[in-house]
Amino acid sequence: MFGTMPTSNTSRTHQVRIIGGRWRGRRIAVPAGSELRPTPDRVRETLFNWLAPHIRGARCLDLFAGTGALGIEALSRGASEVCLVDSAYTATNQLKRTLATLDVNARVVTGDALELLRAGALGDNWDIVFVDPPYKLDCQLRALQLLAVPDVLAENARVYVESASALQAETVAPAWELLRAKSAGQVRYHLLACEQFAN
Repeated sequence: MFGTMPTSNTSRTHQVRIIGGRWRGRRIAVPAGSELRPTPDRVRETLFNWLAPHIRGARCLDLFAGTGALGIEALSRGASEVCLVDSAYTATNQLKRTLATLDVNARVVTGDALELLRAGALGDNWDIVFVDPPYKLDCQLRALQLLAVPDVLAENARVYVESASALQAETVAPAWELLRAKSAGQVRYHLLACEQFAN
């Protein structure tokens, strides 16, 4: 749920708040001195309003997870399982500490999300996937290509993509249908369905 942007290297503890569900108001620690870029609360609120018909009992894959706030928010709102992936050990170590305080069905994986997807190492039949990489990587479309492979997504799966510029329907076609799109400041966020599963 987080990409990266330069921040001051400070020892002050940063936190992100869960905004709905059984852990509403709970705060998640962000590693001190990290370069994590939180998705704004209002964006997450809109996203989970979009996902409300799909979230309960869903299996969720949180790529480029950072603090894992999207994945944990999904669990808070009734998802049955989450796999959280990040390439940074500082992020995944903090995720493990956070999840240890919760009684949840969650797995944390350290590694390159795109390589793990390419290798088929993250499992299959995901109902919801969160794609919010560091903007400087500009890898959203590559992630969508790797997700549009048989059996990676469940029927009627939904994929959230956050980026610095808006995705266009003609850019993500033909594999994907752009269901929803909005902006908030410099954040562009989108909900997509693989065309063969779109309602």
